[in-house]
Amino acid sequence: MKRKKPELLAPAGNMEKLKMALLYGADAVYLGGEAYGLRAQGGNFSRQELKEAARFAHACGKKVYVTVNVYPHNEELSALPEYLRFLQMAGADAILVSDLGVFSIAREVVPNLSLHISTQANTLNYAAVAAWERLGAERVVLAREVPIEDIKEIRRRCDVELELFVHGAMCISYSGRCLMSNYFTGRDANRGNCAQACRWRYTLMEETRPGQYFPVEEDARGTYIFNSKDLCLMPYLAEVIESGVDSLKIEGRMKSVHYVAGVTKAYRMAIDAYFAAPEKFSVNSAWMEELGKVSHRAYTDGFFHGGPPNDAQIYGSSSYMQTSEFVGLALDYDPATGFALVEQRNHMRVGEEIEIFQPTGEGWRQPLAEMTDEEGSPIGAAPHPQQRVHIRMERPIEKFAILRRDTKEE
Repeated sequence: MKRKKPELLAPAGNMEKLKMALLYGADAVYLGGEAYGLRAQGGNFSRQELKEAARFAHACGKKVYVTVNVYPHNEELSALPEYLRFLQMAGADAILVSDLGVFSIAREVVPNLSLHISTQANTLNYAAVAAWERLGAERVVLAREVPIEDIKEIRRRCDVELELFVHGAMCISYSGRCLMSNYFTGRDANRGNCAQACRWRYTLMEETRPGQYFPVEEDARGTYIFNSKDLCLMPYLAEVIESGVDSLKIEGRMKSVHYVAGVTKAYRMAIDAYFAAPEKFSVNSAWMEELGKVSHRAYTDGFFHGGPPNDAQIYGSSSYMQTSEFVGLALDYDPATGFALVEQRNHMRVGEEIEIFQPTGEGWRQPLAEMTDEEGSPIGAAPHPQQRVHIRMERPIEKFAILRRDTKEE
C-alpha cells in the first residue's frame, strides 16, 4: 500500500525560529499571536509579524497554523470575531482551537478558514474524532495519551486528518490541561500563562507533623515528582508513519533556535529516508545523536506503547542536557575569500573546534583558525552577544547554517 508522506510540523516561537524551522525542513509551522494562544510568555507574533510569517511560509510553499486554543471566559469573547477575521486576512492556513464555543464562533465568522482541534481538547477516541469531523474540523490533534493501537483504530474509523506529537516536552496534567499553575501562582495555564509548576522541587509533609519534610526519593535536593522526561518517537518512526497519521508535530515554541533546527532536520531526514525505501528503513544513529545535541530532558516514548513506563519521570533534577552548544549563525558567505559572516550566539575563540550544521547540506568539523571583526581586523575571540565576525571556512557554507561546539563535560 502506498502511503502519503505525512507533514512535518515544527514550532515557531518568533520570526527567526519560524524561518529556521522552514529552512531546516518543516512543511508547516504553528505559532501564536498576541491573543487567544496558550503561550503568553512564548515570544508571540504581532499582527504585522503574522502577515510576514504567512508571506515567508507561502513563498517557501509551506503553511502557517495559528493557535487560538485558550479556554476563554465571557469577557474575552467580544474581540474574538475581529481577531479571527484578521487571521484569515493575514494568510493563516488554519487555526488551532480547543474550546467548542471558539470553534462555533470561528465556523460562523470565518467559515472558509480551516479548523484544527488542539491537543488541549483531549481527543482520545474515534467517537470524539468523528464528532469533531461532523462539526466541520479539518484536522484533530490527538491527545498525547493515545497509544499506537488506538491511533490505528481511529485512523480506520475516521477520515479527518490526524496530527500526532512525536517530540518534545510532556506535561504532568492531562494533555496539558493544568490547574497546578493557577493554584500555586494565580497564573492560568489554560489561558496561556503557565508557571511550569510541574518542574519545581517538592517534598512530602504529613498533616499532623507540619514543618517536617520527608523526601519522596533519597536526595538532599528534594525531588521533582511531577517532572516528566521528554517525548521522543524517533525510534518508532516507522510505526508512526504506518499508523496513517497526517502530520507529525514537534513541541517547543519556547525552545531555542538550535533546538528547532536540530530536531526538525533530524525528523526531516528520517521521514525522507523512510519514503525513499520503506522496506529497508531503520533509524540511523546519526539522527538520534542529533536529538542529543539539542537541549532536552532524558527521552521517553510516553503513552505510545500503552502507558508511560515507571522511569518516565525524572525525580532528581529538572535540568536539561545537551552535547552541543550553539555559538554562531552564518548570515552570508563569500566564495571569493572563503569567509563567512557569522552572528555570535555564544562566546567563541580561535583555536577551538567547531561543527557546521546546515539546513540541507552535510555538516563538517573544523578548527576555528581565523576570525576577524567586521572591519577585517584579526581577533582571537568573539565575546559579545550577537557580535558579527568573519570566520574562514574550509568549505562553502549555507546561509543560516549553525556553528556549534561540543559541550564541556563537568
